[in-house]
Amino acid sequence: MTASFPQARLRRTRATAWSRALHREVLVTPADLIWPLFVTEGRGVEDPIASLPGVSRWSVDGIVAQAKQAIAVGIPCLALFPNTQPERRSPDGAEALNPDNLMCRAIRAIRDACGDDIGILTDVALDPYTSHGQDGLIDDAGYVLNDATVEALVGQSLNQAAAGADIIAPSDMMDGRIGAIRDALEGEGYANVQIMAYAAKYASAFYGPFRDAVGSRGLLKGDKKTYQMDPANAEEALREVELDLAEGADSVMVKPGLPYLDIAFRVKQAFGVPVFAYQVSGEYAMIEAAVAAGAGERDALVLETLLAFKRAGCSGVLTYHALHAARLLHG
Repeated sequence: MTASFPQARLRRTRATAWSRALHREVLVTPADLIWPLFVTEGRGVEDPIASLPGVSRWSVDGIVAQAKQAIAVGIPCLALFPNTQPERRSPDGAEALNPDNLMCRAIRAIRDACGDDIGILTDVALDPYTSHGQDGLIDDAGYVLNDATVEALVGQSLNQAAAGADIIAPSDMMDGRIGAIRDALEGEGYANVQIMAYAAKYASAFYGPFRDAVGSRGLLKGDKKTYQMDPANAEEALREVELDLAEGADSVMVKPGLPYLDIAFRVKQAFGVPVFAYQVSGEYAMIEAAVAAGAGERDALVLETLLAFKRAGCSGVLTYHALHAARLLHG
C-alpha cells in the first residue's frame, strides 16, 4: 500500500449500509448450513434436550417435518444422529448393522417424503450403538481396536448407503477407515455416495451436550484420547487430512469449530479442498447460556460466528442454529 492518511481513509467505505454491503468480503447464505438432528424412537415424539436449550430429539415422523422446514428455508443438507435405546446397545454395537435401525428408518422416511430435495449426511461411528460408549470395539483392557472397528464401520456405511444416505461422515477417527469405506462403496455400486471425513476431530471438552443427546454420556468408560486428536496439535491435523484425502474423502471436517478456526484455515490453505466445521453442542450451549444471562443477543452472535467460519475458509458449517440462521438470512 502506498497511500497514507488522509489520502487513505478506510472508514470511507464503512460510512453507509449500502457501502458496507458492497465491500463485504464474506457472505453467509442458507446454502452454507448443515442442520444436525437427533432421532429417537416412537411416533409424535419431541423430546427436548436439557443441556441443549431449543434442541430436541424427534421421532422419525418429526424428523420428516424438520426436513420439510429445512427445504423451505434453503438448507441443503441434514446430519442425522440416533438416540439408540439402551436395550439395543451392545459391546460390539451390532445395531449399527441392522438395516431397520433408527438411522436407516429416518433416512428412508426423509427420502420417501422429500425425494432429492435435501441431502442426508449420516454419522458413521459405533458410540451411539455400544454399551460402553466408545466409538469402536474394545479389548479386555478397554483399548479401542482399530482394524476390527474399521471392519464394523464399513458394514455400517454400506447399511446407511443402502438406506439412501448421500454423504457418509465417519466420525470415529480410526486409522485407514476412509480408504476401506471408499473401496466398499465403490465395490457395492455406491460410487456417487460422498464421504465427508471427520479428519481433524479433537478430544474436546465441548462435546458434553451431544453425549446427552445420543444417550452415551453416562455409558462412556474412560475417554477418547487414544483416537481423537490432542487439542495441542496442529501439524498432526494436516497429516490426518492428507491421509483422508488420499484414501478417497470428498470433503473434510474440523471439529470442534470456533476453538479450531486456525486448523480450518490451515487445512484450506494447504489443500484447497472443501472444508467443513462442526459448531458443536458445547459451542451452541455457550451461545444460548450467554443469551439467557443477558450477555449477548442471539441473532448477532449466531450470524457473527457463522461469518467467522466462512472467513476462515469453510465451505459450510454444521450448526444446531441452522434453522434459526436460515430464517434470519431470509430476513
